[in-house]
Amino acid sequence: MKKHALNTVEKKAAASLASIFGLRMLGLFLIMPVIAVYGQDYVDYSPLLIGVAIGAYGLTQAILQIPMGWVSDRIGRRPVIVGGLLVFAIGSVVAAMSDTLTGVIIGRALQGAGAIASAILALASDCSRDEQRPKVMAAIGLCIGLSFALALVLGPWLGGIVGMSGLFWFTAVSALLAIVLVLTVTPTPVNKTPKRDLVPVPTELKRLVKQPQLMRLNLGVFVLHLVLTAWFVSLPISLVNAGLAAEQHGWLYFPTLLLSFVVMVPLMIWAIRKRRPLQTFRFAIGLLLVALAVIAYFADSLAWLAVGVWIFFIGFNYLEASLPAMLAQYAPAGSKGTASGIYTSCQFFGAFIGGVAGGWIYSMQGMTGVVLFCILLLAIWLIVSFGMRPLVGIANVSFVTPRLVQAQATTLAEELAELPGVLEAVVITNEQTTYLKVKRDKFENKTAKAAIDKYVAAEQVAAGG
Repeated sequence: MKKHALNTVEKKAAASLASIFGLRMLGLFLIMPVIAVYGQDYVDYSPLLIGVAIGAYGLTQAILQIPMGWVSDRIGRRPVIVGGLLVFAIGSVVAAMSDTLTGVIIGRALQGAGAIASAILALASDCSRDEQRPKVMAAIGLCIGLSFALALVLGPWLGGIVGMSGLFWFTAVSALLAIVLVLTVTPTPVNKTPKRDLVPVPTELKRLVKQPQLMRLNLGVFVLHLVLTAWFVSLPISLVNAGLAAEQHGWLYFPTLLLSFVVMVPLMIWAIRKRRPLQTFRFAIGLLLVALAVIAYFADSLAWLAVGVWIFFIGFNYLEASLPAMLAQYAPAGSKGTASGIYTSCQFFGAFIGGVAGGWIYSMQGMTGVVLFCILLLAIWLIVSFGMRPLVGIANVSFVTPRLVQAQATTLAEELAELPGVLEAVVITNEQTTYLKVKRDKFENKTAKAAIDKYVAAEQVAAGG
């Protein structure tokens, strides 16, 4: 197995989970560029209700990410993902059939109630080795970014053909397609952690919220998405003032986003191979600061605005991909779902607050005030990031495993998870491989091998019989 290459399970996980996340986010993003226009056709139209309709999904997402992540730790990732997608589809149907903005708000809130982001990130972590996890997360980040850009281009075009109702029907169909991907393509790892890590949820939440490294990551994703939504309150107006018609904005976002990956992907590969994730992480925050400074200083130049948008997307996409990977590394074994729930709640709260704060600041201080507000938050985040420490003393080992049925794989994972020094045990049955995250100073390779050899001997006896 090549150290720097994704294995079969990781490739399937990356492709399927990125597609699922991308389809879902496309449905959420699709109405953003058109609801302010088509929303005027509803009998109870008001600018306030338009704002609530846009933000309603983010609020319910933020509230439910933690409980959904916790449930995924207990009953499994796939049931939570499928259930969340069904709720998302129901919310889309409610919004599609509504003739009032109040009904649309209820539908959007239901869409957000299908809060599966934490379960998807946890499943991606379950299906990937630590050294390959950034690549899997990067694929998810890529699809989120592409869905955002695609929504900015497709929303006005598709909305002009099918209207608001048609956009919501399209979203419902995309959710059902995502369910098919979950059931037919997404791998199902057997993942068990030591029973001592399964503490009652109030105690677990308090422990994870107060963990210093996780606290810094949660602050980071909160600031990142707050800045993104606040920035987009003023950016479209700046582009119009610079001479780019509103209906053409998607054609600026889409190429700059694609070109950002030309820089972001090699940067991520370099950080992994040179083992400098924190240095590159801080460099990406610096890129956001540079991008906003360029946008503020050259607000009247379309060419410079395009350069600023490009630099922003380089930093944003790198951070969007690397933050979940860092979360998976710092999260205690057995609590990845709950840790992911806290993380994604901070993400959606940041997006919700960013839109409100950005709009309020723009009405008071204009584009300059919004950009200075974002720069201040990013500077605080950069300073806080210097308190992050690399993980030490943690290793990943793998063993060849005989062909096992699901019940045997579950038993083996439970046995390995209870061995001294083992933080996590993952048995991939169709790959015939077992992965362990261990503490180097407490783990004994021969003990784990002895536990696995019992199943090798049983298989040999069965083959001989």
